[in-house]
Amino acid sequence: MATITTDGVSHVANLARLEFNEEETEDFTEQLSRILEYIGKLNELDTDDVPLTSHIHLQYNITKADVVKTSLNRNAVLANAPEVEEGYFGVPRVIDTA
Repeated sequence: MATITTDGVSHVANLARLEFNEEETEDFTEQLSRILEYIGKLNELDTDDVPLTSHIHLQYNITKADVVKTSLNRNAVLANAPEVEEGYFGVPRVIDTA
């Protein structure tokens, strides 16, 4: 079974650009050791007759049918706009072009 040391935790923390004090390093070492111990127990299970699974639920996309419809009349839509500029909705400028 794999074990992890405080040096290992410090090395991984350094790779992840994390800083831990000595107490935190000890805590993470203990927690990661328990996780690895649990994984070791899982590795002892006989899974020879268990089919490989990528998802526990069937995955499929729910899509609407692609139906061609007529679009809205531009003049009717723009009739409700508070401001119209050159046939489009008029909006406040957000970028200076100076």
